[in-house]
Amino acid sequence: MIFFPAIDLKDGQCVRLLQGDMDRATVFGDDPAAQALAFAEAGCEWLHVVDLNGAFAARPVNGAAVDAILAAVDIPVQLGGGIRNMETIEMWLDKGVRRVILGTAALRDKDLVETACGRFPGRIAVAIDARDGMVAVEGWAEVSATTARDLAARFEGAGVAAIIHTDIGRDGVMAGPNIEATVALAEAVSIPIIASGGVSSMADLAALKDAGGAILEGVISGRALYECKIDAAAAVALLGRADNHGGGPC
Repeated sequence: MIFFPAIDLKDGQCVRLLQGDMDRATVFGDDPAAQALAFAEAGCEWLHVVDLNGAFAARPVNGAAVDAILAAVDIPVQLGGGIRNMETIEMWLDKGVRRVILGTAALRDKDLVETACGRFPGRIAVAIDARDGMVAVEGWAEVSATTARDLAARFEGAGVAAIIHTDIGRDGVMAGPNIEATVALAEAVSIPIIASGGVSSMADLAALKDAGGAILEGVISGRALYECKIDAAAAVALLGRADNHGGGPC
């Protein structure tokens, strides 16, 4: 499994939200590029970056911070937030983002996802953010009538590189991941699944690996890293996808 440290961007700063609420943001740093470099030096293979302002504005907002991250590290970056059209997809891929994440667009514009997957094989991921099993969009401000499993099934065979499955109710509250729902989704579709939301300890990582290590592509963690409940280097070593060189930010 791959360990994806999360860098969530709000007003150019590294933050974490409670259950996706922009009014409940905790600032953990004002230098996203330095944070990205610390994760890379800890041995992380990927970075998971989200433009939170962009998710609500439906367009990129924290472009300068993303550019700084891309300039600071050599490891691949997957980016989501405010990416709703082909022009924005192309712009970020041209800038060096390895994988673009489509969330709201995935629910509302299936053709965009399929066209993007055809033009950029292996570089398009889908975010399925679920509240009580139902897909939420527009920065999690709106809950749809579509289930997470139904949306995932919609993209079978489309060439989606991965699905990031987030349980909104657990995101940022350090309550532990929804292992049952995430593993069930991974068993239901052939698209690689990345677990997200609520991962708060090394024990949570171990539980995810034990339950879904054979079928999950990886796991994302944010707040637990910044509060030093999880050490990035130790997490990479535990999940077994890279050498542990030490030197984590905690």
